[in-house]
Amino acid sequence: MTDLTTALEATGALAGVGGLGYAKVRAPRVYWSLVGLPVTWGRFTVTYGATMDVCGLTVQPSRLRAFMMRNVARREVQPVPPKVRRVKGTSTGLIVSLRIPAGLEPADVAAASERLRHAWGVHSVTVVETKPGVVELRMTGYDVLRQVRMPRRIKAGPMVVPVALREDGTPFLRDYCQVPHELTLGANFSGKSMYQRNLIKGLAKLPVGLIGIDCKRGVEQGSYAPRLSALATTPDEADRVLEVLVKEMEDRFDLLARHRVADLWSLPEDVRPVPLVVLVDEVAELFLVAVKKDEERRDRMVMQMVRLAQMARAVGIYLEVCGQRFGSELGRGATMLRAQLTGRVVHRVNDKQTAEMGLGDIAPDAVFAATVIAPDRPGVAVAGDTSGGWSRIRTPQVTADEVAGVCREFAHLVPDLPALAPFRPAVPAAPAPAAGPSLVKPRPVTK
Repeated sequence: MTDLTTALEATGALAGVGGLGYAKVRAPRVYWSLVGLPVTWGRFTVTYGATMDVCGLTVQPSRLRAFMMRNVARREVQPVPPKVRRVKGTSTGLIVSLRIPAGLEPADVAAASERLRHAWGVHSVTVVETKPGVVELRMTGYDVLRQVRMPRRIKAGPMVVPVALREDGTPFLRDYCQVPHELTLGANFSGKSMYQRNLIKGLAKLPVGLIGIDCKRGVEQGSYAPRLSALATTPDEADRVLEVLVKEMEDRFDLLARHRVADLWSLPEDVRPVPLVVLVDEVAELFLVAVKKDEERRDRMVMQMVRLAQMARAVGIYLEVCGQRFGSELGRGATMLRAQLTGRVVHRVNDKQTAEMGLGDIAPDAVFAATVIAPDRPGVAVAGDTSGGWSRIRTPQVTADEVAGVCREFAHLVPDLPALAPFRPAVPAAPAPAAGPSLVKPRPVTK
């Protein structure tokens, strides 16, 4: 009986270890909640003071504190680390709120993030300043970008779309009210199209108008026709669509002037025009020309896009520009247009110059991060904005058929825009359901 009990205990222990090993690979959230979080929390609690000291994140105490320690507590005066205000565990990591003492700044903590990551054995440490004098250490216990799972509950606004997952486990939101225009760069098979699919999937559910410009004969955006208000598949069509959009912008400015407001969202709801999002699949097709006679059309399109990027934000017209490269070699007006695109998302690129085109002028520290994205991780990108901040993100896998199904489901949200009616794409018929097995039992014919 004793041998049987010992065997059962050993079998149970092996099964438990095997289950934890399986969870670590297949269910990292479960493994982190059961094992990683308690271990990391304990390691952080025990080694916090020593870690901050060796990382250079301590300061000399105030005179009063030094006097009390020396004369009342009879102890040697030690440097003071940032005060821990709150520790919170999550399903992906650990969040620690720190009060920065006088003599330190958030940049000092951010510079030591790699040393803190190794000291506490976590996958990544991101430093975020929440308010003056207070920073958050957002630790990630495992690689959340390996298998992207978006949070179930996401607080979104009227023009906010969850597109990807950040490296710290928080969702990356495309907020058009904060970042009206965006530039997305990436080489072939880098995940640039996947990013656009997730964006269209989210926008299709909102009461907005979608205008597609896909000069590759519509091979990328053609399947989203049920939800598009207009689709240009050639440079000539793109020229005419942009001309209509500029006219629409001018009419909306007249509307703002009549109501004496400076923004679309300040208008009364009954007269407020629907927001428009212009999706440019490959911007180089609008800039590059094959023959000299097309230069006039090219210059006109560039001027129209620059005008939209400069002024259309106030009237609710937003630009989503995608491409493999975007620099001065595209021709006159390219640099001016790029300067108006506030948001930047750079996927894997073929050369460092392309990463510098997208991030060098707003977040120089992010250029190196964009050049080391592995080819076997499509969808991973570096997102930055004009505030200088940046983060690694990855879009979840979504198929073109799934996005097309969402566009068909929400086709009733396509707004009535008479000026763009001539460019409304033909909606393909829904695929017929596959023929199933016959439910009628055949009966043999007898004579």
